[in-house]
Amino acid sequence: MSAAALLRGPGSLLLRASSGCWCRRFWAASGKTAPAASPGSGARSPFDRQLKRKQKNWAALQPEPAKYDYLREEVGGRVADRVFDITRTFPLALDVGCGSGYIAQYLNKETVEKLFQVDMAENALKNTMETEIPTVSVVADEEFLPFKEDTFDLVVSSLRFVLIISLKFNIHQVLKPDGVFIGAMFGGETLYELRCSLQLAELEREGGFSPHVSPFTDVTDLGHLLGRAGFNTLTVDTDEIQVNYPGMFEIMEDLKGMGESNCSWNRKPILHRETMLAAAAIYQEMYGSNDGSVPATFEIYYMIGWKFQESQARPAQRGSATVSFGDLAKINALISRKK
Repeated sequence: MSAAALLRGPGSLLLRASSGCWCRRFWAASGKTAPAASPGSGARSPFDRQLKRKQKNWAALQPEPAKYDYLREEVGGRVADRVFDITRTFPLALDVGCGSGYIAQYLNKETVEKLFQVDMAENALKNTMETEIPTVSVVADEEFLPFKEDTFDLVVSSLRFVLIISLKFNIHQVLKPDGVFIGAMFGGETLYELRCSLQLAELEREGGFSPHVSPFTDVTDLGHLLGRAGFNTLTVDTDEIQVNYPGMFEIMEDLKGMGESNCSWNRKPILHRETMLAAAAIYQEMYGSNDGSVPATFEIYYMIGWKFQESQARPAQRGSATVSFGDLAKINALISRKK
């Protein structure tokens, strides 16, 4: 099946050679462009997607965009490790919010035979890393995936702000039965040091505070979301990555270089200079290390969910066990008697 046949609507096709493989680029066109949400429109997303697209495109055009990729590359490798844990070959895979290919660089042809890469930022797709897997790049809003139902054997995603929305409305739909989704996203404790310092500084200098970091979900909500989206045999685990910086302003510079500036609708457009200086001092005083550096904590949630198929293994019915956990303490005694 051709790549264009998997799209819901027509798209303009561009070709380029990469590592001996043809990489195809599509501009998804489903008949109309998804309108930008607004605060009073009753939109599903709490994020300004058009602003996020501008942030990602700006970051991809910087002279050295790769120097801000350290976090995404680390998490991309950990997502790829979870793909390798599944002992099967995936004929067709999809990377939602691929960026420059942070997951694809770790995969191989023995695991994924063909990969579609989707991102809302066309400049990020122009910077995709070379990989041995034949790839197809599609410029599209990850909240409105332009693919037909039951298309992909595997869907992966790493650190995308629209992942919650895509989980509920898109990813399960484009997976084939017995297909698997493996993803990673920022957790609720991410950048708690920065958020706390900014809030305290604003309260002191301005008499109130507003969010300056995009909101994150809680791990207790993630399993419910995956279940409501239709996934089963769920696995959710958490991890923390702590990065040390010279100061608060270097953290904010790197977040901007990653394209991860605040894009929530209720963001405050201006943060005064005095408030910023006060926040930096609070950050250093509360969290600073002996060497003068300050830590930034990134909490990462990893999730795995499968699309239902009749042949899948299922958990036994409640109450069908024949051995009690209370008897496990006696197992050593039973083994000794048999000897």
